[in-house]
Amino acid sequence: MARRCYYCNRGTQTGNQVSHSNRKTRRKWYPNLQRMRILVDGQPRRQYVCTRCLRSGRVLRAL
Repeated sequence: MARRCYYCNRGTQTGNQVSHSNRKTRRKWYPNLQRMRILVDGQPRRQYVCTRCLRSGRVLRAL
């Protein structure tokens, strides 16, 4: 899976997981991607789209 939004290009972010004793290990935050049928150049295609783009109405879903 590409782990990247087709529309806004949102991807994986990295950082530190900090424990209670302040130890730091690397971790990842993944975007909430959904595989949807959207219109790309007037044609329906299956692409991964983040839920923020879906909720804001930036993506036109194909039925």
